[in-house]
Amino acid sequence: MAEEKIRINSLAKDFGVKSKDIVDLLGAHGFAGKSAMTALEPDELSVVFEYYTQNNQVDITAFFKLYDEKKAAKKKAEEEAEAKRKEELRKAREAMNPKKTEQGKGQKQQQQPKRSKTDVRVVDTRGTQAIDVSKYDEKFDSFVTEPDNVRSGGKTKIKKKNRSDIQQEQSRGDKRRFGDRNKPKQQPKPVQLKIAVPDEISVGELAREMKISAPEVIKKLMTMGVMASVSDVIDYDTAYLVADEFKIKVEKKVVVSLEDRLFGEEKADTEEQLVPRPPVVVVMGHVDHGKTSPLDAIRNTQVTKGEAGGITQAIGAYSVQINGSDITFLDTPGHEAFTAMRARGANMTDIAVLVVAADDGIMPQTIEAINHAKAAGVNIIVAINKIDKPGADPERVKEELTKYDLLPEEWGGDTICVPISAIKHQNIDKLLEMIILSAEMMELKANPARQAKGAIVEAPLDKGRGAVATVLVQNGTLRVGDIIIAGTTTGKVRQMYDDKGRLVKEAGPSTPVEITGLSEVPDAGDLFQVVSDERLARELCEQRKAEAKEKTFGASKVSLDDLFGRIENGQKTLNIIVKADVHGSAEAVKSSLEKLNNEEVSVKVIHAGVGGITESDVMLASASDAFIVGFNVRPDRQALDLAARDKVDIKTYSIIYECIEEIQAAMKGMLAPKFRENVLGRAEVRKTIRVPNVGTIAGSYITDGKVTRSSSIRVIRDGVVIFEDKISSLKRFKDDAREVAQSFECGIGLERFNDLKEGDILEAYVMEEIPR
Repeated sequence: MAEEKIRINSLAKDFGVKSKDIVDLLGAHGFAGKSAMTALEPDELSVVFEYYTQNNQVDITAFFKLYDEKKAAKKKAEEEAEAKRKEELRKAREAMNPKKTEQGKGQKQQQQPKRSKTDVRVVDTRGTQAIDVSKYDEKFDSFVTEPDNVRSGGKTKIKKKNRSDIQQEQSRGDKRRFGDRNKPKQQPKPVQLKIAVPDEISVGELAREMKISAPEVIKKLMTMGVMASVSDVIDYDTAYLVADEFKIKVEKKVVVSLEDRLFGEEKADTEEQLVPRPPVVVVMGHVDHGKTSPLDAIRNTQVTKGEAGGITQAIGAYSVQINGSDITFLDTPGHEAFTAMRARGANMTDIAVLVVAADDGIMPQTIEAINHAKAAGVNIIVAINKIDKPGADPERVKEELTKYDLLPEEWGGDTICVPISAIKHQNIDKLLEMIILSAEMMELKANPARQAKGAIVEAPLDKGRGAVATVLVQNGTLRVGDIIIAGTTTGKVRQMYDDKGRLVKEAGPSTPVEITGLSEVPDAGDLFQVVSDERLARELCEQRKAEAKEKTFGASKVSLDDLFGRIENGQKTLNIIVKADVHGSAEAVKSSLEKLNNEEVSVKVIHAGVGGITESDVMLASASDAFIVGFNVRPDRQALDLAARDKVDIKTYSIIYECIEEIQAAMKGMLAPKFRENVLGRAEVRKTIRVPNVGTIAGSYITDGKVTRSSSIRVIRDGVVIFEDKISSLKRFKDDAREVAQSFECGIGLERFNDLKEGDILEAYVMEEIPR
């Protein structure tokens, strides 16, 4: 069972201190970036417990002295109470039978003569009036006289009871029957109700657990300032406070998740179990700079010739052996797929080989690849390709690399640069030696003796074999027959092929293999793990599907509107992607943003580029928890759709100081936007008509959304905003129109801009006031 983690606010309540004190304490011990809701790890808990136990120690001698004094006083009080109870009991007995008491006293002083049977006087004290029974004695004796000559004859002699004995036995029986009725009944002590509450619980369920009506619980929540209905969910701390108001004891309910039951507690590998593993290398670069050609040269195959147009169409994984050392290569169709896998949690690569053409130099996609690799935190080795071509200048490439913080080793830096020619197989061996050397410096190790886990590289649907997945084993050993779970799919490994198409029985760490037997096609980048219970694996898949659906509707990425709240909760780094119309503007915005660093938060521009905002930018922002700043550029339709789906915030500006001031105000918590831009639709200019005394009319086709007469228009040409204006006329055929919907044609005239051209995009938008 997994250990239940404790949040900072709950721990602070137990110690009677503020959450901020514990956050500051952890920060002073090197555990920075914590908030009040952070769940603490065991080593962090140890720091907190050690600090507060050291500063709140009790004198043990004084403690036990006080304990002994209290114990002695308690014992003395109990003895006095017992003596008093016995004294009261003795007095009660004397009051009930005073004659017997006096007779007993007299017998001690002098010997009383023996009384005859006729002298017996029995008084029935059960009646309300005293009865004289002396007149019955003579008659009673005449009936029960005992003869003098009683024969024993071996028979048991039955002794006749006198009147006094009978009355005493009746009195004792009455006391046994009715004595308990006269005693005052002791009320049982009330038992305090104890309930178990999970991390989250609905108000109605909490009311049922506490055996209290839901309206009473809702009323108590209202007095605490929480407005909730019966179906609303409250957290454990709120439920604890509500139960405490009703004098109910609350315990934390330990919920054993399916992951805990299926995977158990993750055991760390010992140093004796770890063995060296091959490095995993990804090849990235600009289009047609020769990313697959070095792999082709290494594997001595002609993969490139079989691809459409010489461009990689699918993700490939290859394992090669150089001088006894294995290297695993991933050939991705661009850095977008690499980032998409990283966004799903699959940081499967150790080294990134950046291929740069010696004749072209650094290109836009090369810059994106550099930033994507840096964001993933992998080592970069630069392969300067095509040095055999005329006009190749490797030194110019090295000089350009310095602009992106990649300083070659020859110039005193730590970036390995290897000039190669993939076509002529020149310096390929040197590139491989550098990869192996970097891997040895990284000391990559894994444990092959445990159950396998890794990542999905690619997963197509084969017509004959069903779902086929290329997987990379990162730790452990994968075997045929293993039950695996990958994302929202599960299955049993039926067949396994290596990168050369041969059937294999098992695959160790850093080994790419192709497997069959999955129930569905997983996503590239999903993590897989071997499990032992197939039924629980299927249940977990269904649970993950439901969670993915909820996450789609409730995902939250960083945005400018909630930036201050995230900073208050401990977010120390603000990641930003900058896109601008020209390189100078991008550099200006980047440098201005990086100057906003303060003690609480640092601004990091993870990528700055030129051109419109594309899907690649949105994918990088989603994977890095960043938001996008556009200067004089706009996102395309696909980027907008992806941003809406992944909840990535995109902000566009036309004036630099407005961008800087708004982000600075958001960091200080002073951001109070009054208006928000709402894009209504887009129209494509298909024909321009010059009308005398009116201007240029754009014969347009509404590609998506709608265009209204009152909306503002942004003219976009090649992804760059060139003008913003108001609509002067909107017509459908010859009639004026208030709005034109998608898939219809119309004529649009602008008030001040007439330099419209075919192919321009007219983006219609309105500024909506945000309710405050």
